[in-house]
Amino acid sequence: MGNILWLASYPKSGNTWIRTFIHNYLAKKPVDINTIHQQSIDEVKAFRYQKFLSNGKKTTDLSLEEVCSIRPTVHADIAAHANGTVFVKSHNFQGQYKGYPLHNWSVSSGAIYVVRNPLDVVISLSNYFGYTIDEAIDYMANDMAGTPNEPENVPQIITSWSLNVSSWTQEASRNLLVLRYEDLLSNPKKYFRKVESLLGLKKDPKRLIKAIKDSSFGNLKKQEQTKGFVEKHESATSFFRKGKANQWKELLSEEQIKRIVETHREQMARFKYIPPGY
Repeated sequence: MGNILWLASYPKSGNTWIRTFIHNYLAKKPVDINTIHQQSIDEVKAFRYQKFLSNGKKTTDLSLEEVCSIRPTVHADIAAHANGTVFVKSHNFQGQYKGYPLHNWSVSSGAIYVVRNPLDVVISLSNYFGYTIDEAIDYMANDMAGTPNEPENVPQIITSWSLNVSSWTQEASRNLLVLRYEDLLSNPKKYFRKVESLLGLKKDPKRLIKAIKDSSFGNLKKQEQTKGFVEKHESATSFFRKGKANQWKELLSEEQIKRIVETHREQMARFKYIPPGY
């Protein structure tokens, strides 16, 4: 068993919230949101791959297959240089691309996966990437959806919302904690306690409540308004927008709701996301 603990999710589903909670809990004090990328590593950063290239090649010269062939080595390198457990963020689906695993489980100890109602994800995704709602619906239905090969970041293979969710949650594992975003909102003490437990930490109610407060959406949004957030996409006006459940009831048309439910019905049913009448 390795020392990477994956913090995984489909984009705009609560990954940053989980990362912030963990680091507030471990630090026992409010953490600057612009430092969490230093404490929970983003495996997609190009410099982590660049060190394994030669002959003047850059990561942007690589094909998607070539990037994926290096991934296991990058993950092994992250694990080898970590002092104890290292938290690594991922939006990749859990699987392989052309025979290359997107997560190196030989150096991993487990994962936390956060799932969020796609009816709300589509709204956050639309605002974050500057898509229309219909464009965001199309993106979430695309089984080969991902991110481009850029100077700072290598590509991610995100896939559709359904495939991403099923790839991480279909097979039960004692080292995998699956959390619903909506449960974290409605009963944070109960569900963040599960994170505390997975980390092997002794139950500490006061410390837990403080970490929940320090990582609350209001506090995170206030920090971003005061000093910005380095992880904000260039197309977004802000990273932390609403942080609420059931926004779709006011913002999606009946036709848009139907499209999402028809596309993702199986996984939505598993997580009790299908609205009455659909």
